[in-house]
Amino acid sequence: MGAATLAALWAYDGWNNLPMMAGEMRNPSRSVPISLGLGMAFILVLYSAINYSYFVALPFAEVLNSNSTLYPDALPVATKAAMTFLGPISVKLLAVAFVISAIGAMNGQILAGARVPFAMARSGLFFSALGTVSDRAQVPVVSVIVQSLIACLLALSGTFDQLTDSVVFASWIFYGATTAAAFKFRQLDKKSNASAPKFKTPGYPIVPALFIVLAALLVGNTIYTTPVQSLLGLGFIALGWPAYLFFKKAAH
Repeated sequence: MGAATLAALWAYDGWNNLPMMAGEMRNPSRSVPISLGLGMAFILVLYSAINYSYFVALPFAEVLNSNSTLYPDALPVATKAAMTFLGPISVKLLAVAFVISAIGAMNGQILAGARVPFAMARSGLFFSALGTVSDRAQVPVVSVIVQSLIACLLALSGTFDQLTDSVVFASWIFYGATTAAAFKFRQLDKKSNASAPKFKTPGYPIVPALFIVLAALLVGNTIYTTPVQSLLGLGFIALGWPAYLFFKKAAH
């Protein structure tokens, strides 16, 4: 169940990209929460409706033996469902739809992901060249190019399923760590004796605590079910620690 959850969370991943753009928004404290809430609610309804339609259009056995690691040569469930009313042409139509969807997702990921090394460079925690922007478009071109090169290397390093599982596994480590920072920020609020908390979290402290527990369970389950791949991933993440110490020391 945990392994299946990890794979399913890939479909919902992407919500984390929006806060990376907060520094370029006019009113991020208002825009980010509203966009995250409405965006995730829309996706939940959309995905649920689509999955429900599969079971309406197809017998359960047809859904079960659709394309997966067990049936790598089978048609995707979306294609099977579309074939019930579009016929053979649905394969070509859905292939085009998948490409358009992938390009849209890549556009958002490239736009947001490049802002991470850009922000690190601006804070003195990465190579300074990645913190530069183009004079005309004000885009961190160097950061975008470096990110693209790394993505190309990763694309050649394994299968799509291996990459997505690695991304979701690593992401949830940082999602949990980022959420834990909310408790630290609230402590800073108390020390500042502010009349109202600067760092607000709905349902605090229950909601963030529950999120951290679920993130820890997901990561722990992944380490238990795939220890070799998980340890390799953790080792790769750990390489960032000496790099961080190096750049931090250089900055001071």
